[in-house]
Amino acid sequence: MALRNILIHPDPRLKKVTAPVASVSDDIRRLADDMLETMYDAPGIGLAAPQVAQMLRMIVMDCEKDEDATPAPMVLINPQVVWSSDERSVYDEGCLSIPDQYAEVERPAEVEVEWLNLDGKTQREKFDGLWATCVQHEIDHLDGKLFIDYLKPLKRQMITRKMQKLKREMARG
Repeated sequence: MALRNILIHPDPRLKKVTAPVASVSDDIRRLADDMLETMYDAPGIGLAAPQVAQMLRMIVMDCEKDEDATPAPMVLINPQVVWSSDERSVYDEGCLSIPDQYAEVERPAEVEVEWLNLDGKTQREKFDGLWATCVQHEIDHLDGKLFIDYLKPLKRQMITRKMQKLKREMARG
């Protein structure tokens, strides 16, 4: 396993639609391991392949935040929302590609998602609470959409300017 660099907004790759994973191979399983290690190290609760410069439809997540809880890592390959509730929920979202910036985003409170697991088998599960927010946030990444795209233009521009400044500072070392 290896830690991967997380792309920081604004990076054009974060705005691209990703390609489906053609088959679940050892390379895909290695990428999943690397993504989980990178996500936990960051620390975060979700990570999408384009955030580590892999333009594939794959996400990892683990929304178990309680220190006493057993980790519950999930790898979702080619995930798609097949049902969403009419009921909405609002969550103060953040993103590893937009560090230290948070904003309230409204999304469906529950979603049902279908995906392939690391054995190439189709899975289907209903998510609610933080898990529902996280899976929708990560699937958005696969479609080139960031949580700030849900915000009013002024707030989005302000966050983007902060990220540009952060990237300049990081480039200077």
